[in-house]
Amino acid sequence: MTNDSLLQTGDDLGVLNCTQCPRLAGFLQTVKARYPDYHARPVSAFGDANAKLLIVGLAPGMHGANRTGRPFTGDYAGILLYQTLHRYGFATRSESISADDGLQLTGCRITNAVKCLPPGNKPVPQEIKQCNQFLAIEMNRFVQGGGVAVLALGTVAHQAVLLAMRLKAKDYPFGHGRVHQLPPGNGVRLYDSYHCSRYNTQTKRLTTEMFAQVFAHIVAELQS
Repeated sequence: MTNDSLLQTGDDLGVLNCTQCPRLAGFLQTVKARYPDYHARPVSAFGDANAKLLIVGLAPGMHGANRTGRPFTGDYAGILLYQTLHRYGFATRSESISADDGLQLTGCRITNAVKCLPPGNKPVPQEIKQCNQFLAIEMNRFVQGGGVAVLALGTVAHQAVLLAMRLKAKDYPFGHGRVHQLPPGNGVRLYDSYHCSRYNTQTKRLTTEMFAQVFAHIVAELQS
């Protein structure tokens, strides 16, 4: 894998200039006024353009991706994620601090179901549906590029992936550690994990060992 085949946070889909959800666009303006140095815009995907693994989160965090402009960067949720990515050879560093910290992903790409910071970290259904156009394009590129493993962090991400692929959620129920073979026979598997949020990790709903087991399963199947 060469550096030429790696993409840092890019915007070829026009994500950065999207204002299609009035509530989210207005909230970002308010955040930008309060924190002038923050990114406070939609956040694009980050990672390897030729990834075999696509990780889908929920949405940017207020003081994480919304601040830095890169998914899971600079916030608590990114601590376990990037440590685990580094442990399994997907990341060049175990810590993601800023968009210009030199970290690169190999064989992996990260995006979110919703590209904008939602008030209270809770997007409404219409916003998830509206933003799904971007995830659908990302999923199509991923599959066409030979991607085979999608990791959904949480129920919202899980359902957004299915929506992007025009599959019914009732046919693929979410559950931590579950693996779903997705049609139409393209070899793509959907892996489920609880989200690596502060709440889930501090309450032990998601432990380091549980998260590692999911990645170990993914890596084993990628190498098979």
